[in-house]
Amino acid sequence: MIRSKAVAQVSAAPALSNRALMFSGAVLAAAALFAAAPAAHAQSQPSGGAPMMMHAMAAPPALNLSAYGEVRTAPDMATISFGVVTEAATAAEAMQLNATRMNQVMAALRRAGIEARDIQTSGLNLSAQYDYVQNEPPRLRGYQASNQVTVIINDLTKVGTTADAVVAAGVNQINGIGFGLKDPSAAENQARQIAVRNLQAKAALYAQALGVELAGIRSLSEGGGYAPQPQVMFARAEMAMDSGGSTPVAAGQLTVRIDITGVYDLGR
Repeated sequence: MIRSKAVAQVSAAPALSNRALMFSGAVLAAAALFAAAPAAHAQSQPSGGAPMMMHAMAAPPALNLSAYGEVRTAPDMATISFGVVTEAATAAEAMQLNATRMNQVMAALRRAGIEARDIQTSGLNLSAQYDYVQNEPPRLRGYQASNQVTVIINDLTKVGTTADAVVAAGVNQINGIGFGLKDPSAAENQARQIAVRNLQAKAALYAQALGVELAGIRSLSEGGGYAPQPQVMFARAEMAMDSGGSTPVAAGQLTVRIDITGVYDLGR
């Protein structure tokens, strides 16, 4: 039994020695790796210690141009803005008087063939009215009620007669009239084609003047487009009707404009 125990102790000693050797080898390998890293880093730097420079490629030459296309076309609709303004001693009386006249105006619009969907209240106001005398406090004179309405007229032959009808029914303020297009897409597309042709012609002219070849277009953007014509001031109610007949209204023409911007590449 004593011999067996001694043998066991002697046989365990080599195993422990092998583990120690393996650990020592791993430590030596790691030390060698860290020692080699600075040398490798130093070799990656250019000679003389100057940092490595990245050279950006120059952008190819290009033309950045703009052009537009315009189309003139006759309007096919009109918008009239008008109102009824009334005054009375009290706020309730001013509003009641205004409502009575506005109901008459709405009835006149229906008789003129204007549909309810084309009539929109655009303003309703009630305000106190004062008289101002020098060196005296303001004196309340009464109240003013105002009801503003915007009407779309799809038949341009009825613009003048409609204005006359609402004035006869009680309208005492006409703010303006504007003309527009129900569907501007056809005029816009025509203006786009003209704009592109103008842009192409301008790009070709620049390329020829510069003595370079015109390559393909890089980008194209659009701006502008159809916008309803601003309302122009219409005749005041007391001046609206001519003694010889209905108020004359000239629709004229509208201008539809499309603006574009394009970038063309140039050959070297």
